[in-house]
Amino acid sequence: MLFALRFWPKQSVKPLIPSKPQLTRFIPFPRHAQSLLNFPRRSVSTTSAEIIDTNKSKSILPGIGRIILVRHGESLGNVDEQAYVTTADWRIPLTDRGREQARRAGRKVASHLSCTDGTRDDKCVGGKGKIFFYVSPYLRTRQTLREMLREVNSGCVVGIREDPRLSEQQFGNFQSHHAIQESKAERSDFGRFYYRFPDGGESGFDVYDRVSGFIGTLQRDVMDLNDASNFDDKMTICLVTHGLTLRLFLMRWFQYTVHEFERSYNPENGRVVILDLKTARKDCHDINGPAGVEKAFAEEAYNQEYSYFELSENDRMAMGFPLFHEQERFQLLHNYCLLNKNEW
Repeated sequence: MLFALRFWPKQSVKPLIPSKPQLTRFIPFPRHAQSLLNFPRRSVSTTSAEIIDTNKSKSILPGIGRIILVRHGESLGNVDEQAYVTTADWRIPLTDRGREQARRAGRKVASHLSCTDGTRDDKCVGGKGKIFFYVSPYLRTRQTLREMLREVNSGCVVGIREDPRLSEQQFGNFQSHHAIQESKAERSDFGRFYYRFPDGGESGFDVYDRVSGFIGTLQRDVMDLNDASNFDDKMTICLVTHGLTLRLFLMRWFQYTVHEFERSYNPENGRVVILDLKTARKDCHDINGPAGVEKAFAEEAYNQEYSYFELSENDRMAMGFPLFHEQERFQLLHNYCLLNKNEW
């Protein structure tokens, strides 16, 4: 068989002569633009016109105009950590104050669903005024969502889905109060992201890993929803989750570094964190187009609008995250000394 393959007669192949310029490789956008554009990477030859058409029909989350992240209201464990000794973490309920915080969060979420033309929320055209909820299976997050829904018009709710990947960081089973306090003190010295709680607990990195998987599911769910109905960039996605999980979602979404995560802190109970959809246009004059492509094609490809989600200024400051253009992932390109950084 090897002999036959080795001496198999060569066949002549007629070269393909394209009728118009073709791109034989991916157009090199800057790193930050690639992450925002979700630009198609193709291993086969693709015309610039095809790439432009693909960009017009694709966005990060098609049909979604806003992402809302909500930390659960005050729980019994927030008030008395001894509660974890006799009650499983995932069964810890809200306090009365936590329920009120959840209702306030619901009113704030509802305010973002209002139509600008005065139409009733549940009668809005397309996805305007519509919302899809994801919730952690923990009792305190489910109760938070229950209170929130008292303030949201039921006609606005497209769906509700529980996802275990939005759960709190695992600290073990029934917890020894003294042991947990020692572990938390040790975590402060070791680093929150990589410290793993003993006896079956998780590290921040473990939570980051499952949140990354959830984002992939979210993208597929949104594609399915958009196939069923054209939401025209107006629908809202809301995640009801936990403080650490919320921060790690933002870390994964905006590509914050471990050092930037270590300097951040949890939002307060019942906090509503807003990510709004923005659009921008990339100037082709700031980028060197690929060799062999006519300038007209390069300009047409690069001058396309792209979309991205922006964390509100108040929420960014409340959690201690840096400005977008000040993120370390951009600074590393100009300051290699940051790779020696060992403090946060």
